[in-house]
Order: sequence, then structure tokens, then C-alpha cells
Amino acid sequence: MEELQNVVRDGGLAVSNLPEKGRCLLTTKNFYPGEVILRQEPYVCVPNNSSTVSRCDGCFASESLKKCSACQVVWYCGSTCQKSEWKLHRLECNALSRLEKEKRKAVTPSIRLMVRLYLRRKLQNEMFIPTSVTDSYNFVEALLSHLKDLDEKQLVLYAQMANLVHLILQWPEINLKEIAENFSKFWHLIPHNEMQLACNAHTICDCELRPLGTGLYPVVSIINHSCLPNAVLIFEGKSSVVRAVEHIPEGAEVRRESMFERKNTSDYEVPLDLYWTAHKAHKPFEVSIAYIDTAGSTMTRQKALKEQYFFTCTCPRCIKVVPSWPKFIRMQQTRACVKVSTMISKKVRLWKATDAKMIDAMVFCSVILKTKDLYAKLVAFLGARKRFASRLSIAMFCFFSLLKRLIHLHLTKLNKSLIFNQSLDHEEVISLYKMIEKLQMELCHPFSISLMRTREELLKILMELGDWREALAYCRLTITGYQRVYSELHPLLGLQYYTCGKIEWLLGYTEDAIKSLTRAVDILRITHGTNSPFMKELMMKLDEAHAEASYNLSSKDE
Repeated sequence: MEELQNVVRDGGLAVSNLPEKGRCLLTTKNFYPGEVILRQEPYVCVPNNSSTVSRCDGCFASESLKKCSACQVVWYCGSTCQKSEWKLHRLECNALSRLEKEKRKAVTPSIRLMVRLYLRRKLQNEMFIPTSVTDSYNFVEALLSHLKDLDEKQLVLYAQMANLVHLILQWPEINLKEIAENFSKFWHLIPHNEMQLACNAHTICDCELRPLGTGLYPVVSIINHSCLPNAVLIFEGKSSVVRAVEHIPEGAEVRRESMFERKNTSDYEVPLDLYWTAHKAHKPFEVSIAYIDTAGSTMTRQKALKEQYFFTCTCPRCIKVVPSWPKFIRMQQTRACVKVSTMISKKVRLWKATDAKMIDAMVFCSVILKTKDLYAKLVAFLGARKRFASRLSIAMFCFFSLLKRLIHLHLTKLNKSLIFNQSLDHEEVISLYKMIEKLQMELCHPFSISLMRTREELLKILMELGDWREALAYCRLTITGYQRVYSELHPLLGLQYYTCGKIEWLLGYTEDAIKSLTRAVDILRITHGTNSPFMKELMMKLDEAHAEASYNLSSKDE
């Protein structure tokens, strides 16, 4: 601990232990918005390769790739990346090459990451790779294991994965229990053998927050969670960079917002600007952190944190420091129909009832009666098909509780051999999402997160089709939602303004594009810095838009 303190002290930081929180990162100097708090290279990392997407092991590029001729698992974009990774891959390649070809297919990114973790430890112990205070397996050993929090089924899965790592390495002295414990430090297993990132592993994203790979950043892992983060974690290549998004006074705990893949969230509770005001009014106080998408309701966030990270958040937003809320704000938690909302709260037991009983309980609701025909059309649309795109699973969770339950029951009756990876025709997908949107507009509040998520999907599809005018309309609608659920300096809000500005410029709305791109720059220069190629491209687009506007103005004067 003392050696680590000496290392971080030069950066204006200190590591401390707090009751009920354990280790955390404190500031010993003032940090201001946009200032880099911490920068760290990964101890080990791997790209998220799959059967459909491959990336270079060195830089995570996805173009001009060549597969390693020996192991036939790892890809490189060129000799530079291959040489930079050779010390570690030399051992990994020998281990993977011993496997039968069929078994190599079972080597997922999570298995590879664990194999590379032990190979790096071996190379450091044998002094082939230098060791430092922040780049040492000792840091990994000090991380908290979650084996005691797991059920029997999860423990069995961890044991199976540990056995596969043992099979690859073939080291007689390796400890299977230690491997299983390390898996529990980095991941939380969810049903169907899928992996979900846990406390101490990080999703490496590009500048637009699209997942590229997974890495272990031990010092970054010290930073705690808050649903009101004062810093943001962004990646520059494989380097992790934590930047302040507000003034962090000396002696505060650094908290981070991690840009993990977003989850389905329930309806929005309270405007974030009110939380933000209340949060600032309570300074100075201990700073804490956040690992999930913070748009969800308190219940949604608490559930995700408990299941994935094994703790209950007590940040100002979760404990609701604002004493009372205006009636119009409380309405944002409900559906458009107060009668349905009241009925749901009083008759939760209907969740376990039959479809008929649930429908009988709602027959007197005018909103349900208005949407009955639309719901029937949606059911018919889905029932007529034996396959649907993976995206549609998102929409299935976008309805308020009872409608979601009915659609889920309908879908489970379909053939279990549904093909998720094949896309429907784009027009069919748009038709489905617009039906869902229409239902949500009737059943949900206009500021519902469920409605916002559906519109996000529609925006993506419309952009793929090149329907820019309709895409612009949906982009503007999502920005309105983002402004209510994210802080004013949230990178997702900045990126949405960037998207909006590009579409507006494409359609010839130069003045509107300048406004959107300016808002994007104002946010993203804080979260992303100003020196990355991504930010230089954004600022160049803004300059070009200004030049075009000036030219148009001068042309009119002539």
C-alpha cells in the first residue's frame, strides 16, 4: 500500500480505506472539468472476437487482418502489432496450438484473458517482462473475490471454466481454486453461460463508446461507484483515461462513470438536474463511484448493482437527498394512465395470475381498450414468424409491466429453436418498432426511458437505411430524453449531439448543425480531451460548418 501511495501521490491522488467501502481513490489537489485524473495501461486485455467479428490483438483494429498461422485463434493487422504482442503471445500460441481444433472454438475472450493473466505472471516472475507497483500480479491478488456470493450453479460454471484454463496451460502446479476465484473477481455469470462484466474488469470502448474488448486495470478498479459521477472513464486505444467532469476538491473521493454496454432500464424517476443540484449542495463530502448506465430508475440501478457488483449504492441519488418532489415529477415515474398505475401497485399478485385474470383486471381501463387492437396486431406480427432479429429482444422489454408480461408469455410459446442472429427485412423491423412505439406512447409517460430506448433502435435502423430526414426526427427526440436522464456533461449526450449535427449538415441545415456540433464539442472536449483523432475530426467538422455558413451568408449579401 505504501509503494502505491508513493506512485499516485505525484498525480495528486491518495489511496484510502473507508468503512463499508474498502479502498477508494482520494484527491490531494483540485481537479477541474476535463483534467486527467488517472491514466493506466491494461495488465492484460483481449479483443471481443466472435464468429462474426475479429479484431487485432495489438490495436483492436478490424480491417486488413491476418490470423496467426500457428494457433489459428489470434489476429493481427500487421507486423508492428504482432511484434508488440510477441512476448506474451509466444507462450499463449504454444498453449493454444496444443488444443484440438474443435476445442479451440471454446476459447472465448474471457478464457483467453485468464490464460494471459497467468502467462503474464509467469513472464514477470521470470523477469522477461518488467514489474512495477501498478503493473503487478500482486495487485490482482489483492482484489476482492466473490465466490462466497455465488450460488451452486454459478460455482459449477466457474469450476468448468477453470478446468478449461488448466487444460490450455497444462501446468501441474496451477491451483484450480485460485483460477475460479480470479474469474469471480472479474465476471459475474448469468444464465445460458453468458458472461457479464463485474467489478474489476473493464469493457474497452472506442471513442463512440462501442465495445471493442476487455481489460484489467487494477488501479482504475480502486475507484468506487456513484450514480452521480464526477469523472468519466474513456479509452484511448487500450489506455484507460479517467477525466474529471466537474470540479473535484482536494480530499474528495474520485468516483467514475464506466461506459459499459447499456441495459434495459425501467421508467425515468426524477429529472437529473434536480439530483445534480442536490448533490452539489451537499459538498464537501466523501466522493464515491458508478459502473452502470445511470439512466435507469433507482430500483433498476440498485438491482443491477446488487446482482452484478454485490453491493447496495448509497449515493445521493439513490438515497434521494431531495426531500420532496413536485407532482409533475412524480408523474414521470408512472404510465400515461394513472388508473393502471394505481391498479398495478395494489394488485402485484396478478403477476402470478393467468393472462385472463390480468386482462380481466384491466378491462375497465380506457388506455388498455384503446391499445387492444394495436397489441393484437403486434402479436400477430410476431406470431407469423419463426425467427426475429436479436435487436427485437430489446423491444420485448420496453413495455410497462403487465403488457411486457403478456408479450413475454406469447413469445415463450414460439419454437425454442428461434434464430437470433439473422436479421429481418429492415422494413419489417421498422414496422415492428413503430408498433411498439405507438403502444408505448399510449401506455407510457412521454419521458419514459422505455420509449426512449425504442426510439434509439429506430434511429439506428433508419440511419442504416439512409432515411436521414426521419432519422433526424428520432435523433432529436432521443436528445430530449438524454437531457432528462443524463448529466449535462455526459459523453452519451455529447455523442448524440454529434450524430444530430452530422445528419443536419448532411440535409443542408447548416445553422442547426453548427448548434448541435457546438454542443457536442462543449461536452466531448471535457470527457474525451482535445488531442484524439476523434475530437480533431469533430472540431474540423464544426469549423467546416462555420465556413459553409459564412459562405452562404456572403452569397446572400451579393
